[in-house]
Amino acid sequence: MTTFYFVRHAQPDFTWSDDMTRPLTAEGEKDSEKVIDAFKNIHIDAAFSSPYLRSVKTIEKTAEMHGLKIYTDMRLRERGKGNNGNNMEMFRRRWSDFDYHEDGGESLRSVQARNISALFDILDAYSDKSIMIGTHGTALSTILNYFDADFGCDDFLRIIDFMPYIIRFDFCGKECVAKKEILIVEKTFNQ
Repeated sequence: MTTFYFVRHAQPDFTWSDDMTRPLTAEGEKDSEKVIDAFKNIHIDAAFSSPYLRSVKTIEKTAEMHGLKIYTDMRLRERGKGNNGNNMEMFRRRWSDFDYHEDGGESLRSVQARNISALFDILDAYSDKSIMIGTHGTALSTILNYFDADFGCDDFLRIIDFMPYIIRFDFCGKECVAKKEILIVEKTFNQ
């Protein structure tokens, strides 16, 4: 059995314009301590993350607590955002058509393909291990959709305010056999 703990980042500073270097807010940094608490009694063999600062910072102290280096993978990054891409109309449009993307943006199908590619590579390299992955709301939602086709826009909107959020996936080979929410910290998504 291989176990993944996907950790959606804590609250970022939405006033920061560069997506890759967007830091956590002071409140987000404080909420990252809840991630440490959630992993106090959980063995972790490896830590991976999106290279985006907010994801790395959310799991950084937890990885240190377990004596782990965080390996980043560009395939685990968040959806490339185009013009006017984060609003309710666009959320619903993308979830109804996985190939749709706004000008300069990335489709959910593309996000899902690269995240699943990274996930399967990690599964191959870390069979029967316990892995923590720093991730994002949309990226994680496309992973959830991959293993459960019924996961859609309403489910995405349910977790959009969870920062940080931890969900455990258990795998037998490349089949997800169980999922369990470990931590939910509700914040307001306001971008």
